[in-house]
Amino acid sequence: MNQISRRNVLKGAAIAGLPLANLLADPVLAAAAAAETEMVSLTSASGRSVSGALALPATLPAPTILLIHEWWGLNDQIKTMALEFARKGYVALACDLYDGKLAKAGNRDAAESLMKAVDNSEATETVATWVNWLRDHEHSTGKVGTVGWCFGGGWSLNTGIATPVDATVVYYGRVNKTAAELAPLRGPVQGHFATRDKWINKDMVDGFEAAMDKAGKAYETHWYKADHAFANPSSGRYDEKDAATAWQRTIEFLGNNLS
Repeated sequence: MNQISRRNVLKGAAIAGLPLANLLADPVLAAAAAAETEMVSLTSASGRSVSGALALPATLPAPTILLIHEWWGLNDQIKTMALEFARKGYVALACDLYDGKLAKAGNRDAAESLMKAVDNSEATETVATWVNWLRDHEHSTGKVGTVGWCFGGGWSLNTGIATPVDATVVYYGRVNKTAAELAPLRGPVQGHFATRDKWINKDMVDGFEAAMDKAGKAYETHWYKADHAFANPSSGRYDEKDAATAWQRTIEFLGNNLS
């Protein structure tokens, strides 16, 4: 196990007291918050080096969260989210499925290229590697949850299918799975979806709910009169009220299933 320094344990600094939306909306503040996380790396079963940003809570041991980034990559926003989960009492690890590559905010073509370049088998190995690491971490209670947004939302669900986790949260990610594909899920799934989302639409989510029912799996889905990426303050489609509601539901769901 890596020797994790304590420099990323939450301090009573000004950043730690700022609301999440304020941090994420300001690139300078987000960068400062992201700097409070610590980059760690592991070697996967196939010998690949995988990395992520770690944040530890003030009180340990604690349940753990694996965060999976949007199609932009492991940027300051997602690292800040890891810090926020640490503020809420979780050992939080934001993994990197792009091997250090990033798309600049707004460069959709670059983000799409990075997303399409992901090797599904390697990504599956990466998330499973981190779940096992979090479950066995010296500061872990043994409970693991996953959270992802957009591209990462789909991979949050994929993670729960690939390896047992205790709770899965999906923010407007692809959930077009069959009942057979969903059969390995162990913990419940919470989904957050937007009525004006042209990609992750009602037909897809309806199919997901039917498949979850057929597989006998626990889930809850929430709809918001919003657009895709409504929970991202750096997005032009950000909806402050719905984002706050979704966040509160996320924290309650994870608290109920990881405590």
